[in-house]
Amino acid sequence: MAPKLSDSVEELRAAGNQSFRNGQYAEASALYERALRLLQARGSADPEEESVLYSNRAACYLKDGNCTDCIKDCTSALALVPFSIKPLLRRASAYEALEKYTLAYVDYKTVLQIDNSVASALEGINRITRALMDSLGPEWRLKLPPIPVVPVSAQKRWNSLPSENHKETAKNKSKETTATKSRVPSAGDMERAKVLKEEGNELVKKGNHKKAIEKYSESLLFSSLESATYSNRALCHLVLKQYKEAVKDCTEALKLDGKNVKAFYRRAQAYKALKDYKSSLADISSLLQIEPRNGPAQKLRQEVNQNMN
Repeated sequence: MAPKLSDSVEELRAAGNQSFRNGQYAEASALYERALRLLQARGSADPEEESVLYSNRAACYLKDGNCTDCIKDCTSALALVPFSIKPLLRRASAYEALEKYTLAYVDYKTVLQIDNSVASALEGINRITRALMDSLGPEWRLKLPPIPVVPVSAQKRWNSLPSENHKETAKNKSKETTATKSRVPSAGDMERAKVLKEEGNELVKKGNHKKAIEKYSESLLFSSLESATYSNRALCHLVLKQYKEAVKDCTEALKLDGKNVKAFYRRAQAYKALKDYKSSLADISSLLQIEPRNGPAQKLRQEVNQNMN
C-alpha cells in the first residue's frame, strides 16, 4: 500500500515526477492535479510553481496521446510564465501530432529564439519545414502566423537556470548531430539546404547574425555536406563573440574542405580571441600556404605575434 502523502505541493509534485518516470502517466497526472488544486486553494501567488505543474501535467497528456488537453495546459503554463521552453516544446509536439503544422512551427521557432541549440526544436523545425513545403508549396512562409519576438529577459532567465537544465539539451544535440551526419541527403534536401543557406547569407548582409545562425542551422539539418555553411555560421559566432562555437564550426568546415581559406582565417581569429596564440598562428600558416599573398591573414599574423611578445 502506497504511503499517504501529506498536504504538500512539493511532495505531490515529487510523487508525480516519480510516477511519470515509471511510465504511470495517468497516476502522475492525478498527482499534479492534486498539487495544482492545493496550490490554488492557498491563494498565494506562485506563478512559477503553478506553471511547472501545468507543464508537467501536459507532458502526461502528451504521453497518453491527449493532445487537446496537452495544448490547454501548456497554454496555461505559458500564461503564467511566458516563453518557458518545456511547455513550448510540448505544445509544439501536440500541434504537430494534430497536423497543425503552422502553429507547431511558431512554437519551435520561439524556442530557438531563446536557445538556438535545443535539439528537439531543431529537429522539429526540420520535420515541420518539410511538411509545410509539401502542403503549402514554396510560399509557405507567407502563410505562417506571426512569430512572437522573445524579449531578452526571457533569454537571460533560461541562461541563468542551473546547468542540469541544459544537460539533456547538450546530449540530444549530440545525438541529432550524429544522426544528421549519418544520413545521405536527397536532391530535395540539398536544394532546401541551399535555399536556407542563402537566406542566412542575406541575414548576414543585414547584420542579423543571430537569425542567420538559425538559418544556417536549419540548412545543416537538411544537408551537413556544405563546408561554406559551417564557415558562414562561424562568422556569425565570431560577431556574437561565441568563440568556442566558431572554432567548432570552422573545424567541421575544414573536415569537409581542407582548403577552406575562410574557415582557417575565422578559426585563427577565434583562437586569437581565446588567447590560444599558437593555434591561431598554426591556422594562419596553413592559410598562407594556400594563399601566400592573403593580406588579412598577414595582418592577423602580425597582431598575434605582437600579443605573444
